[in-house]
Amino acid sequence: MKKIINTTKAPAPIGPYNQAVLVGNMLYTSGQIAINPQSGELVLDSITAETTQVMENLKAVLNAADMTFENVLKTSIFISDMHNFSKINAVYGKYFDTNTAPARETVEVGNLPKFVNVEISLIAFK
Repeated sequence: MKKIINTTKAPAPIGPYNQAVLVGNMLYTSGQIAINPQSGELVLDSITAETTQVMENLKAVLNAADMTFENVLKTSIFISDMHNFSKINAVYGKYFDTNTAPARETVEVGNLPKFVNVEISLIAFK
């Protein structure tokens, strides 16, 4: 049976979806972009600040499901410019232990919601 995961500590969905769905011990998150959940504003000051907000949003969703980044099995990163990869990767890397980091793909795309620079989703297991 699926359980819907929603928290006010991450941005509310901007469409017909939920922040995450828990099925048994598996958590599937929707992609997160850099919306500050308190202000509702995009954090676009720099690619570092933007990526940090995305990761903090994912952290809030994980916490709402009683999980942490240690539970993450796989991430998908969508970026608008591969030239930002090293800066995104540096921020992303602060949230994972190198020895237990999840599987991942990073894909450059033409556009993302609200024309942001990075969107990340994940799959976690408890």
